[in-house]
Amino acid sequence: MAAKSKGTLRAQWLGKMLKELREENSMTLKEPADYIQRSTSTLSRFEAGTWPITRAEVTALMNFYGVDGPSQRAQMLQLAEEIAETGWWERYYQGTTMINYVWLEDRAERLRIFNPLVIPGLLQTGEYAERLIRISDPDASARQIERWVGVRMARQEILTRDSPTEIQLILDEAALRRPVGGPQVICEQLQRLLTEAAKPNIEIRVLPFSVGEYPGTDGSFALIKMADPFPEVVYIDSAAGSIFLEANDVLRFAGQYDRLETSCLDAAESTAFIAAIEKELS
Repeated sequence: MAAKSKGTLRAQWLGKMLKELREENSMTLKEPADYIQRSTSTLSRFEAGTWPITRAEVTALMNFYGVDGPSQRAQMLQLAEEIAETGWWERYYQGTTMINYVWLEDRAERLRIFNPLVIPGLLQTGEYAERLIRISDPDASARQIERWVGVRMARQEILTRDSPTEIQLILDEAALRRPVGGPQVICEQLQRLLTEAAKPNIEIRVLPFSVGEYPGTDGSFALIKMADPFPEVVYIDSAAGSIFLEANDVLRFAGQYDRLETSCLDAAESTAFIAAIEKELS
């Protein structure tokens, strides 16, 4: 029996693009499948990223869907050529770096996040998010900031849907004490963390200053686990763009996350620690 296909991040992203093109043309699976002489189940697997698609098939589907923009065609063909490769610097969609991460985040069964500097977006209050967005892009208009905050709040729906995403979060004490937005905003943010930590799908662990040095001082990262057959993926945000890593790199970061956990307070101690800081700052 053939081994079960392991879809790469490239395969998933290309499949997403092909599905969107089909839906934009208001087509069922049957029409494009007949055109490239494939079954509807095979085309469905192409779109899911679980079955390898050839460059010729991608070209045929782009022609069928009326894709004539040279940039889009080049991007899709590049993905088709590299479909079996794992890990890349985000370069396909200049200016829309976060699209890939939000798309993956929405599909995740479990997220393991380490952030030593600020509270991650999935657990931010609107006021906390607004302050971080404003300081990171001081030239943004009020309308842009409002839209970006709205996107960040919409992402949090994965925590409350019927099958909520499991979140495991490690925070440095510095992220809890940094007075983003002033005393009221940070206190409300810490209260939000306490509320979220009480949910069965969310675990928050704290690295207190008292532990001294710890593995992972290079910066934040997220381990994203989707449903089988897709492998776990590492996401790193940097000033140069987003980095997505797969295969052996995931093992390295998963090991680092496990080592970080050994330096953390346990879940109950972390909750008490956050509550004490909130009381101290209020």
